[in-house]
Amino acid sequence: MKGLSGSPTLGLQLEFLFLLWLAFHSNGDHAVSCQATYHQQRAPGKVLLDAVCNHLNLVEGDYFGLEFPDHKKITVWLDLLKPIVKQIRRPKHVVVKFVVKFFPPDHTQLQEELTRYLFALQVKQDLAQGRLTCNDTSAALLISHIVQSEIGDFDEASDREHLAKNKYIPQQDALEDKIVEFHHNHIGQTPAESDFQLLEIARRLEMYGIRLHPAKDREGTKINLAVANTGILVFQGFTKINAFNWAKVRKLSFKRKRFLIKLRPDANSSYQDTLEFLMASRDFCKSFWKICVEHHAFFRLFEEPKPKPKAVLFSRGSSFRFSGRTQKQVLDYVKEGGHKKVQFERKHSKIHSIRSLATQPAEPNSEVPKQAQQSASLTLGEGAESPDGQSCQQGKELNASSAERGPHQSPALQKSPVGNKKADGAVKAMAEEEEEVVKDRTQQSKPQPPQPSTGSLTGSPHLSELSINSQGGAVPANVVFSPNLSPDTKQASPLVSPLLNEQACPRTDDEEEGRRKRFPTDKAYFIAKEVSTTERTYLKDLEVITSWFQSTVSKEESMPETLKSLIFPNFEPLHKFHTNFLKEIEQRLALWEGRSNAHIRGDHQRIGDVMLKNIQGMKQLAAHLWKHGEALEALETGIRSSRRLENLCRDFELQKVCYLPLNTFLLRPLHRLMHYKQVLERLCKHHPPSHMDFRDCRAALAEITEMVAQLHGTMIKMENFQKLHELKKDLIGIDNLVIPGREFIRLGSLSKLSGKGLQQRMFFLFNDILLYTSRGLTASNQFKVHGQLPLYGMTIEESEDEWGVPHCLTLRGQRQSIIVAASSRSEMEKWVEDIQMAIDLAEKSSGPTPEFLASSPPDNKSPDETAVADQESEDDLSASRTSLERQAPHRGNTMVHVCWHRNTSVSMVDFSVAVENQLSGNLLRKFKNSNGWQKLWVVFTNFCLFFYKSHQDNHPLASLPLLGYSLTIPSESEDVHKDYVFKLHFKSHVYYFRAESEYTFERWMEVIRSATSSASRAHILSHKESHVY
Repeated sequence: MKGLSGSPTLGLQLEFLFLLWLAFHSNGDHAVSCQATYHQQRAPGKVLLDAVCNHLNLVEGDYFGLEFPDHKKITVWLDLLKPIVKQIRRPKHVVVKFVVKFFPPDHTQLQEELTRYLFALQVKQDLAQGRLTCNDTSAALLISHIVQSEIGDFDEASDREHLAKNKYIPQQDALEDKIVEFHHNHIGQTPAESDFQLLEIARRLEMYGIRLHPAKDREGTKINLAVANTGILVFQGFTKINAFNWAKVRKLSFKRKRFLIKLRPDANSSYQDTLEFLMASRDFCKSFWKICVEHHAFFRLFEEPKPKPKAVLFSRGSSFRFSGRTQKQVLDYVKEGGHKKVQFERKHSKIHSIRSLATQPAEPNSEVPKQAQQSASLTLGEGAESPDGQSCQQGKELNASSAERGPHQSPALQKSPVGNKKADGAVKAMAEEEEEVVKDRTQQSKPQPPQPSTGSLTGSPHLSELSINSQGGAVPANVVFSPNLSPDTKQASPLVSPLLNEQACPRTDDEEEGRRKRFPTDKAYFIAKEVSTTERTYLKDLEVITSWFQSTVSKEESMPETLKSLIFPNFEPLHKFHTNFLKEIEQRLALWEGRSNAHIRGDHQRIGDVMLKNIQGMKQLAAHLWKHGEALEALETGIRSSRRLENLCRDFELQKVCYLPLNTFLLRPLHRLMHYKQVLERLCKHHPPSHMDFRDCRAALAEITEMVAQLHGTMIKMENFQKLHELKKDLIGIDNLVIPGREFIRLGSLSKLSGKGLQQRMFFLFNDILLYTSRGLTASNQFKVHGQLPLYGMTIEESEDEWGVPHCLTLRGQRQSIIVAASSRSEMEKWVEDIQMAIDLAEKSSGPTPEFLASSPPDNKSPDETAVADQESEDDLSASRTSLERQAPHRGNTMVHVCWHRNTSVSMVDFSVAVENQLSGNLLRKFKNSNGWQKLWVVFTNFCLFFYKSHQDNHPLASLPLLGYSLTIPSESEDVHKDYVFKLHFKSHVYYFRAESEYTFERWMEVIRSATSSASRAHILSHKESHVY
């Protein structure tokens, strides 16, 4: 074969002429004519592909393939096992294209700079050909990185000249100004770093790596089918409407023009288990089937499948199989360093960029540009979703937690709330998303908006590409190689976004602007106003017990009188006291705002005297506060001994007014003391010693600090007790979870490695044992315990290199060892820290903990149970959504479920921080594509925002769990030209919220940030020296 290297290779003779288009090195004008000749007429396609990869010195050539039009003009992939002469029958005029075939879920899995360069060229070509569709902002940002790679640092004249000569996308002229603006931000970025950033942005776009295949469903609706690392995708136009995860697919087949997907049985679904699609012809159908087979093998198998033995008499069906290394084998080979790194030249780059790959460190991912981490806050999770989910959530959760950023905090979070908001808004604005809103439990009876008609698809399960998936999940829980191992969540889930009915509240934009300007500007006023707004919420929480729960109990005879006398008489005095307290605060604020002449003399521009008077009054109620821990224990004991009382409490928790677990409300009075302490600390810090309010504030702080110190031990004990009982409701298959001495440490989603690959599991870490569970298929939505690992004698070690799975750990117990993988490096570090601490605690205890599982570990389960476990390992968003719409006996939106869907974890430290960070108040809210602002009463507690029409409402309209969300400030390109606006976004879900002042803006940013990124253990211990840990 000549032409690839210019010299004869393989000792072949000239018989076939292949025009090989090296698509990455051309705009079409550098086609390489390869006179490939074989005296071995049956040389397989692998010979040609290997020759191309050798010519390019490409080590990771397994991600690429050769495609060409067959004799029926259908574009097909060159079969590596089949003789070339049987595939390309008229080679004289056939153009064979060398293109990317397998798009991994994370470009950081590409170890070689050359490979990433070729992927970047593929993105460039897909943009030019209109395959990679995106909004203007995304397109401009992508092109700006291409320009940086090709001509170097920003120079406006050179930029415009270069753009005039090179068309990267249709209608490029309209984007020229944006491209130039974005390019200015890339100064100093090397070509390799530009490639990395380009792929980071591109992989989050819906159409990244997608090749559409026209089809129809059973009802004749025109759709498009595609295949990705996560499974099979269904599109209407360029909008994805369904996804069938590999772990959910039992069999793929075709019969003439019909493409068939047979799903694993689903206990939660009444739909048929076989889906049928009609394609244009048998050849189209077979071609797509082959692509699916290859994708499944490449991303899901550990090694190349072995050929089937040939039939003696006759064969049935296709003998086609995947040939080549799987992704795991490629990763292992590159990591082992069994290849020589070579130089390469960037054909399109005007900068001197001949790079010696051998000079770079040989660690895993060593060639990832060092700016990758710095740019995490800039490019990760900026809205546009990637099509791939693999068993991992495609693209690391859209928010980069502070732990993941390390010292590189997102610039957006460091900007002033007013003034320049330009910074890195480009990426934040790039998502093309639809407003996916999901109805809360309060609106379940209302009909859902109609979904796109997809024939049989409408009734088929939504196989989230992740089981892991955040909120649904995009990756098969079993996928082995996913870099993030986190769920993809491309479909709506009950945990994603609240339905804030546009008609529920009057729209408002500037009508409050004038009133706001009349408010006092002193920070102390807004601190006092925070006391007022949070006191309103606290009173509503007390009413859940004193009014709603008491009313429910009085209608039935299920609660013993002794328990009634312990709960209600200790809450009613508190409710009465705080009702008067709130009146005094609001009266003071009215005077402060100038609604009387008192403000002229300044007599009432303070709050310390009101706080001091009422905190001294609270000390008289200390006896009632001491009883709350006892009431909590008595209630749980009563529930354990009485089925009627258990049913009553469970049914009450399903009421709209009980927006948190019932036992949480019993601890609210203890938590409220901590809030008063925080407010007074801020006031004392704000006022100079000479201020008239300083003395009262300091005296009130001393009083409340004394009360908190006295109740501190009880509070810590009760928080742990309450959390154990809350977890008990989410678990099935265990006995005696709540025992003396047991302390909860962390819960979260990890992927467990088994013979079937990586499967999503929910892990629960205590100070003596580690449990792992899967999400049950029952109506209760509970998690079934699969196994336990006593911590006594356990060791933990990182094992990424051994198993080839990112963020992988091996936990070795005395009787059992398991391999697990976290969704990110930071998640893995949190688990390592907490598990090691728990092991140390267990070693100091008296000895091993007895087993407390009610059922045996899953290792001994029957084959049927294994199949069920496989189903549970994938997160089905459709099942999640319906679990909230029906009146199930157990709520499906608890913190455990949020962690499962978002593929993350929370610790007892995080819960303790959340208790301290609670906030209430009015905010203006706007969707990304809406024009006006809507005024809502918002309560932040328990890692979640709850939305009300007004503070007088008894129950929330909707809720928004914040784990996994990114918190930023909108950029100028987003056209949100208001002060004090912050932005929450997760995947395609974007919300803008507007505060009334700089102080309230900073407070909302502070408390929400505590829910979107985990607190460090050092932080919490500095506040609670006697923490249970």
